Amino acid sequence: MSRSYMKALSLGLAVVACLPFGSIASAEAIQWVTVGDPRNTADDTTYGAVATSFQIMKYEFTNQQYTDFLNSVAATDPYSLYNASMGSNARGGITQSGVSGGYTYAVRSNMGDKPVNYVSWFDAARVSNWYQNGATSSSSTETGAYTLNGATSGNAPAVNPGATFYIPTEDQWYKAAYYKGGGTNAGYWNYATQSDSDPTPVTAGATGIGSAGNTGNFANYAQAADWNSQNGNVTTVGTNGDPSAYGAFDMSGNLREWNDLTGAAGSSRGLRGGDWSSNFPFDLSSSNSNSYGPSDENGVIGFRLASPVAVPEPSTWVMGLVGIACGGWQMWRRRRAR
Repeated sequence: MSRSYMKALSLGLAVVACLPFGSIASAEAIQWVTVGDPRNTADDTTYGAVATSFQIMKYEFTNQQYTDFLNSVAATDPYSLYNASMGSNARGGITQSGVSGGYTYAVRSNMGDKPVNYVSWFDAARVSNWYQNGATSSSSTETGAYTLNGATSGNAPAVNPGATFYIPTEDQWYKAAYYKGGGTNAGYWNYATQSDSDPTPVTAGATGIGSAGNTGNFANYAQAADWNSQNGNVTTVGTNGDPSAYGAFDMSGNLREWNDLTGAAGSSRGLRGGDWSSNFPFDLSSSNSNSYGPSDENGVIGFRLASPVAVPEPSTWVMGLVGIACGGWQMWRRRRAR
């Protein structure tokens, strides 16, 4: 083994050994899927090409997750993270109690595992910052992935370099939903249920509410999930048909989801995927996209976050190899010093 090789190996493993593994414990509350096949080709829509692998949430961000976030940072709620429609509209999932300075939040009955709605792009960006900064009651919502500094309207800022939790770009969202995977020129599905055929709307009752095991080419749209005394509603995450090729659920139907367009600052942000009230399957397809102002909030908009691919925890053999490499590096240094 050459000196140059030993030096490179030792330094590389030393860097790996010093990485802050598990530094954000709150990430355990999020289930991720990995979107691989880096440097894939774009679809004929021009969307979907992504140069690097990344992670995206397996499910849409839920009312329970957002309630945990609110109880951590919104006792006074100066940034209007809570929308009153979450509590007053039958399709909302969160209530607010108390007075400013002592606000508390609770999940409404049967809504904890449903996706949170009435959230703006700014709300999703603050969730990103909160996770980025450790997801505790002292974690800033104003800096980190995005530099917000109190803004709740106006132009959306660009994502900051090195962000570990962020709103996916449109290309990332598109690839996670529609790309067939397994190579760099695999092609795209029309729908995120791994199908080119129009999905069937979910039906009322058990299928509409959802249970973990429901599979097939169907989705929550056309106000078909007629339950909870509502003509159309959000349904349990992960229960609306087959996942995308990468394992992400509900990217066709349930709620439209924020994306960051190109990631550059701007006066609008993207929405994709269709929602429970979409009248036509086209709204759920890869051909349809929308853009709204980043402060817009309503009952058909939700989100999921993305993240760089996680570095795995070092296994025993890796740590042993680090020790061998470090020992070899020290021996090489001593020999050189003679």
